[in-house]
Amino acid sequence: MMNQQTASYALVEELRSRYELRKALIQMRLDEFAVVPAADYFYELVYCLLTPQSSAVNAVRVVEELKHAERTGSNVDPAQILADRRHYIRFHNTKAKRIEEARETFPIVLQQLLNGSTGYQLREWLVRNVNGFGWKEASHFLRNIGHRDLAILDRHILKNLKRHAVLRRLPKTLTKRHYLLIEAKFKRFANAVAISMDELDLLFWSTETGELLK
Repeated sequence: MMNQQTASYALVEELRSRYELRKALIQMRLDEFAVVPAADYFYELVYCLLTPQSSAVNAVRVVEELKHAERTGSNVDPAQILADRRHYIRFHNTKAKRIEEARETFPIVLQQLLNGSTGYQLREWLVRNVNGFGWKEASHFLRNIGHRDLAILDRHILKNLKRHAVLRRLPKTLTKRHYLLIEAKFKRFANAVAISMDELDLLFWSTETGELLK
């Protein structure tokens, strides 16, 4: 039988092989995040408010509907768009209220994003000041506007970290302390396999979902 060390080596070699196949696309996606204009930051924030417990594909579609409504001056209730079964978002009423709150406070958020703070400082601020943002959502949003080296600990990532023995078990809850502890373990693993954490995130996510979204 294959011993644990051999099995671990095989998993890492498989990981590196998958990375080489997708490396160009992954790096292109990260480059795209780095040049997202500030004018689009609000909708990136909305996207990250929508994705928890909902389809990322549907979240993209909803964001496009909201953008279209703004361009055309349509007076549309966000809750109606989120509830549309063509791109249904769970907890649509709650999330629609959070979108409206975010729209009202976004000038303050944007000022904070552009003040030169580090990604770590901005994440702390966003978790405290944006209703609907936990550590995962704040990290996701910041990655999507070009910040690097922040772990997005969703179920796909956690599952893969357990598979590679970075975690002994999947966490039941993610407090700040647990989140930062797992993030540190993720970083050490990324260094060990010589693939950046941001690239591993997209690799794990695309392996689980079959898509390389954002």
